Amino acid sequence: MDLEKVLADNIENLSAIGSDPTGGMTRLLYTDSWLEAQKFVETQLTNAGLTASFDEVGNLFGRVEGTKYPEETILSGSHIDTVVNGGNLDGQFGVIAAYVAIQYLLETYGKPLRSLEVISMAEEEGSRFPTVFWGSKNFVREAKRADVEEIADFEGKKFVDEMHRQGFDFRDESTPKREDIRAFVEIHIEQGNVLENEELQIGVVNNIAGQRRYTIVLKGEANHAGTTPMGYRKDAVYGFSKICSEIIDRALVVGDPLVVTFGKVEPKPNTVNVVPGEVLFTMDCRHTDKDVLKNFTEEAEALMKEVAEKHQLDIDIDLWMDETPVPMNEEIVATVEKAAKEENMKYKVMHSGAGHDSQIIAPHYPSAMIFVPSIKGISHNPAEATNHEDLVAGVKVLARALYELAYKE
Repeated sequence: MDLEKVLADNIENLSAIGSDPTGGMTRLLYTDSWLEAQKFVETQLTNAGLTASFDEVGNLFGRVEGTKYPEETILSGSHIDTVVNGGNLDGQFGVIAAYVAIQYLLETYGKPLRSLEVISMAEEEGSRFPTVFWGSKNFVREAKRADVEEIADFEGKKFVDEMHRQGFDFRDESTPKREDIRAFVEIHIEQGNVLENEELQIGVVNNIAGQRRYTIVLKGEANHAGTTPMGYRKDAVYGFSKICSEIIDRALVVGDPLVVTFGKVEPKPNTVNVVPGEVLFTMDCRHTDKDVLKNFTEEAEALMKEVAEKHQLDIDIDLWMDETPVPMNEEIVATVEKAAKEENMKYKVMHSGAGHDSQIIAPHYPSAMIFVPSIKGISHNPAEATNHEDLVAGVKVLARALYELAYKE
């Protein structure tokens, strides 16, 4: 098997499905291009010697039974959906890498002792409907019918109608989660520039950072920019600037892996000759330690209130996301690290600052992740790219890890 060519051909062919005329790929949950992509993967799974099947919601599986321990399953895969105008690696590389690695193992070593399985998850991105991780949450039995029954996409098409249109339906929520999964290994592009900057080929992920996201509104008083003396102003932008500057300064003192971002800022009335009377802004804060994350953000909230009071501003703070960090399984992480060493890869053990399907699966089944470098750290963008030799390196490490988990006593 020419692993390099098989991998390149699969990436090229799958990337053609959902290619966007404005650039990149757009393949959203329950669209025709999404189903076409899943059907393409189904064919590749069959060609690789796996038995393919869909679950009720559209997750796709490819399985080969173990010869000695068929009731123990080693799982690998990722998601098949994309963001709007996304790149050709996020998500789908993890799906392709999984079945290419397993095809290589079957052709090289024959059938495994434990069952090997690929999962191509229906959805992760939340790009069409206001829901995320629909695929993995259904897999681990966390998804709730009530959460999506009334939602629709940006065109007003209802989630339920689109799901039924593609031939899928809700799962039976009374069915228990699977008990046969012994390990899950997901490979993904880094979506950051750490590996590239440190000239490494592989990241062995041991933790997915927790996230806290806020929407904050500061209210002062809009007034004439020429006739309102500086000492009389209730300038909401000035208050925001103090908050932004002081919190970022504190984050720099705390240091990695803490990150904080003020990504959205909307002043009102947002015109050149009026003192801004209101600012809506967001804060995204992440860390791998839940206590550090909680303490830092609570201190940030207190600072915001102090600044607001000092500058005679009203403040409303809405914490609307509070996701705790998710550690990977130490034994599976050690297996992946051993595989990287045996393949003579330049690697590091690192955390993920972005969310992944693994954060949903890890609390239920022993899990780990493999990262490959992203050129310039670009992702969710048509310019998303990874050197092909790094993609191949990732598949080799994945294959060796799956060999350790599925072929050895």
